[in-house]
Amino acid sequence: MPVGVVDVGSNTVRLLLARGATPVLSLRETLGLGECVERLGRIPEAKLHETAAVVASFVDAAWDKGAVRLEVLITSPGRQAANGDELLEAIRSTSSAPVRILSAEEEGRLAFAGAIAASGGPGGRQVAVVDVGGGSAQVAVGSRRAGADWIRSIDLGSRRLTSRLLAGDPPGPDATAAARAEVERLLDDFRPPEQRTVLAVGGSARALRRIVGGRLGRSQLAEATEILARTPSTELIARYDLNPQRASTLAAGAVILTVLQQHLGTPMKVVRAGLRDGAVLRLADERRAAA
Repeated sequence: MPVGVVDVGSNTVRLLLARGATPVLSLRETLGLGECVERLGRIPEAKLHETAAVVASFVDAAWDKGAVRLEVLITSPGRQAANGDELLEAIRSTSSAPVRILSAEEEGRLAFAGAIAASGGPGGRQVAVVDVGGGSAQVAVGSRRAGADWIRSIDLGSRRLTSRLLAGDPPGPDATAAARAEVERLLDDFRPPEQRTVLAVGGSARALRRIVGGRLGRSQLAEATEILARTPSTELIARYDLNPQRASTLAAGAVILTVLQQHLGTPMKVVRAGLRDGAVLRLADERRAAA
């Protein structure tokens, strides 16, 4: 029976409803909560109501498709906005599914679970999973057998870094260098464990793979960053068939992934699974355990 999750993130609100590994329904709406948080420190009342209405419509669509369990998860906007509790209450007041704000650690753990399930590989191998979102970025290290046992998060994602330092179109090399210095400052004490494999999840990683192909190593990310620093978004959209909202924040995503990759020291394999997939797996496991 299908279970699902609504993910309220910094760029988008997304629904994933799945039966086992098979998606039943997928919906998304771009709302840009992270940009509000970066500019204002809080989410305006009109945006609270808009978000609550979108979530309610997604939840209703999931029930109509036969969902047996459903959960609404608020990620970095709930943690970073001064009125994150108001976002929680606005959604809770209109949603017919449970709603909660994820901690950064749980966000990393769910992304790890989703990526590991999709990637295969030996149960004991040490793997790092990198998840760059709109408002924050997480790195989780562990194994399929033991799960994630080391998780770190920074309160800076592609949308927030774009609003802070990369709003130009194109942003240019100087702004890109300043953005990189900002990410490196936040990762000054970043000391991840040794790993043999690095998996990258999220929209920025998938879009960068369209530009450079294959794994995201040092040379590929340097090439992508150079292209994104100097190419207007209209040209990026036409050349690489990018979503316009993704194109506007991709330079920031490339900068964050570049710094993380250099700290980890291993080229990143991009996988099409992450937080929502991990959350759906957890809900399915809980339902089976309760049966």
